[in-house]
Amino acid sequence: MRDLALLPKAHLHLHFTGSLRVSSLREMSAAHGMRLPHALTDGVALRVPADERGWFRFQRLYDAARHCVRSEADMRRLVDEAAADDAAEGSGRLEIQVDPTSYAPFVGGITPALEIVLDEARSASARHGVEVAVVVAASRMRHPLDARTLARLAARYAGDGPGEVVGFGLSNDERRGDTSAFAHAFRIAQRAGLASVPHGGELLGPGHVREVVGALAPDRLGHGVRSIEDQSLLASLVESGVALEVCPASNVSLGVYSHDEDVPLRELFDAGAQVALGADDPLLFGSRLLDQYETARTVHGFSDAELADLARSSIRASRASEGTRKRLLDGVDDWLAA
Repeated sequence: MRDLALLPKAHLHLHFTGSLRVSSLREMSAAHGMRLPHALTDGVALRVPADERGWFRFQRLYDAARHCVRSEADMRRLVDEAAADDAAEGSGRLEIQVDPTSYAPFVGGITPALEIVLDEARSASARHGVEVAVVVAASRMRHPLDARTLARLAARYAGDGPGEVVGFGLSNDERRGDTSAFAHAFRIAQRAGLASVPHGGELLGPGHVREVVGALAPDRLGHGVRSIEDQSLLASLVESGVALEVCPASNVSLGVYSHDEDVPLRELFDAGAQVALGADDPLLFGSRLLDQYETARTVHGFSDAELADLARSSIRASRASEGTRKRLLDGVDDWLAA
């Protein structure tokens, strides 16, 4: 079997704090005199039920980790290590998702927070040989006017290269907030040429996917696995070319599916969906991008040719330049021919 770490791929679903190495989190918490829950430092993947209680536990742990990122140096370290880890796993393009609101209090506002991430993304891209771009994400837990502010900020830094903003997202508990209330923010982002990349279709089913598609016109859908429950919906996503950022480890950790083999990756692939595998929050879910490809191979029975197709889908769904896409796609062909 070919080495999956050598397969060129794009990573399109990775959250900022969620990308932290456990060792780095421990060091940050010690430096800031903060105590962490053992569930964040024991190296065991989180497992919670797919209900509000389960989400509360996940969010509590995520917030505990996020509170340890309290300086420009912490933020730069996080971006650098995310790039290094992705490069080691064959990722040639990383589009990392960040809500600068969370880090603004420590660096003087949302604009400096975003500029720090973008500046380090450029530097890390050069150091590690992986293009790092940014998706600015609003939260369903905050007022839609906050999302408009973030969309305007994201639009100021729009581009497709390293250290530029390529998309605008909407994250957090799908069961909260009115999706349509965020439509104005997404229109602001789309007018600036940013990709629409909201979450949807993990905690909630096909009805929510239809709601997100109708209100936010996504280019990519964060997760989207529950679209498998409505074949007409899935067919429409395939026909319209909406890519699905499928994160198998997340689906199991958050209780959406009980076991790895229950994640409908094979069914989505066979239906013709454009699937881009992602790690979501490796800090909590215990596995990075390469592990998702290994799961596709060992659990879902993907051949090397099919794994190459998954990698191609991730590259095509990215906002990388045509030159970068061609380089990575040629690399996939070389990997398969080896």
